[in-house]
Amino acid sequence: MRYHPLTATDRAEMLARIGVPAIDALFADVPADKLLTDLIDLPRMRGELEVERLMGRMAAKNVPASSVPFFVGAGAYKHHVPATVDHLIQRSEFLTSYTPYQPEITQGTLQYLFEFQTQVAELTGMEVANASMYDGSTATGEAVLMAHRLTRRNKAVVSGGLHPQYRAVVETLSDMAEDRVQALPPDPLGTEDILAAIDRDTSCVVVQSPSFYGHLIDLAPIAEKAHACGALLIAVFTEVVSLGLIEPPGRQGADIVVGEGQSIGNALGFGGPYVGLMATRQKFLRQMPGRLCGETVDAENRRGFVLTLSTREQHIRRDKATSNICTNSGLCCLAFTIHMTLLGSAGLERLARLNHEAAIKLADALGRVPGVQVLNDGFFNEFTLRVPGDAAAVIERLAERGILGGLAVSRLEPGRGLDDLIVVAATEVNTDEDRAAYAEALAAVI
Repeated sequence: MRYHPLTATDRAEMLARIGVPAIDALFADVPADKLLTDLIDLPRMRGELEVERLMGRMAAKNVPASSVPFFVGAGAYKHHVPATVDHLIQRSEFLTSYTPYQPEITQGTLQYLFEFQTQVAELTGMEVANASMYDGSTATGEAVLMAHRLTRRNKAVVSGGLHPQYRAVVETLSDMAEDRVQALPPDPLGTEDILAAIDRDTSCVVVQSPSFYGHLIDLAPIAEKAHACGALLIAVFTEVVSLGLIEPPGRQGADIVVGEGQSIGNALGFGGPYVGLMATRQKFLRQMPGRLCGETVDAENRRGFVLTLSTREQHIRRDKATSNICTNSGLCCLAFTIHMTLLGSAGLERLARLNHEAAIKLADALGRVPGVQVLNDGFFNEFTLRVPGDAAAVIERLAERGILGGLAVSRLEPGRGLDDLIVVAATEVNTDEDRAAYAEALAAVI
């Protein structure tokens, strides 16, 4: 017998209160062809062994990232993760712990979150960081909502170099809140004039550096114009390793810094969610969503850790909660903290240099292929190629030759006239043989 917590009268009263005629109206934003009208067509009965074999055959159709030369990035990057990271995060006291509400029994969890916050603050050049977010895209959406609360305005200016999926999250959250988003056109050449879009109605300016297309953006003049108009600068990154070489956004005038931390400590995992990073200035602390762990002393003056701020929690703040979607990605940020601790500042800088050098070598090799153009004058470990014909078809032909050659921009920006562009990433895991194989295959398929 099914348990029904609500009666038909309860449901009718709830629907009347929110002003919709039926439950189906709550799904009006979902395209009709995406709604299921019946059960999924799956075999009704199979034994465990049969299911394992079936799923195995399906999985075998995939090309594992570890099995071929891999140059895909665009927000999820293949880096070497030391075996130490997985060994430590799988200890039972880490793997099974979750919420740090009882500090007397979660000192280890609180301490690593505190250390994680310190690492993120130092990486971004900001004064305070929270205990992580769901992922980079939702952290960006949360940063925009935070800026609206701080400025008491509701217009976000979004760079054409922002990751399209991050932009989509901002637009979705803004649509539900009836906020305004001025999204500039895609900027594959890195030539947009975002300063011209900032005015006295602007709440925040959202800029990614390195951009989705790989361009390095000088944030200082953007911050200056934003601040002159009473707006905030939100700096975004998808490749956290870049902060090992690039001047931190906080030192360039950013007010809120958000991004994806997957590259440190976290292997590729079907696109995430990974670990969102958020940092800001001390004066904005109370409007920062998520959790904040702090250091203190007990009655006997012994060092200890507590959950200092829990601004999202609906059961505590109710309608004053700063967020309804964010959480801290506990195990992922522990992996981040362990890997970052193993690297240290010198190790991170060396890792960043290896990535940059790998990308330079790859861009040189691919740029020599007839008909191929590298659009970037400067980049970190990611750049954009223009190829003859349909880039998506080129990517497919490369995959048939055992090369995962990047992301066709049209996959995320369909119908925008960008069908001949590929975003390519290179990291420390790519070898000279990988790069040579890519260049050879690319010359053969275009």
